[in-house]
Amino acid sequence: MMSEKPKVVIYTDGGAAPNPGLGGWGAVLMFTDETGNTAEKEIYGAQPNATNNIMELTAVIEALKSLKTSCRVTLYADSEYVVKGMNEWMAGWKRNNWKNSKKEVVRNKELWQTLDEEAQRHHVTFKWVKAHVGIKHNERVDGLVHKARDEYRLSH
Repeated sequence: MMSEKPKVVIYTDGGAAPNPGLGGWGAVLMFTDETGNTAEKEIYGAQPNATNNIMELTAVIEALKSLKTSCRVTLYADSEYVVKGMNEWMAGWKRNNWKNSKKEVVRNKELWQTLDEEAQRHHVTFKWVKAHVGIKHNERVDGLVHKARDEYRLSH
């Protein structure tokens, strides 16, 4: 019998200050194997001349890219842009050749296409969480966004 895909819970966040400006992204990945053992991993990065939306998308892409095998993922983001994009808008964009309801090319099209490719490697459930209300791991990834930007400023 084939074993079940590993379970992973991911929290992501991204932001730019100012917007657009220096961007940062972060993700916390929490793994549970078939025996119930857990492990965690933090990843983060920064990018000059970014927007909030670019950083939110980058956080999700990098988190999914970091998974070496196909997993069952529950991904939490405080970005309605990301969650609605994946849960509500993606199918229509693909059906309409990456055009939105106004017949315009989808903003950040290349990032959305990359995210779509990464998401297809896994079974991902995207869930929205409210920002800045004390949700432990959401606050943690928000801290990684600030850490990424601070480290970038110090090194450049």
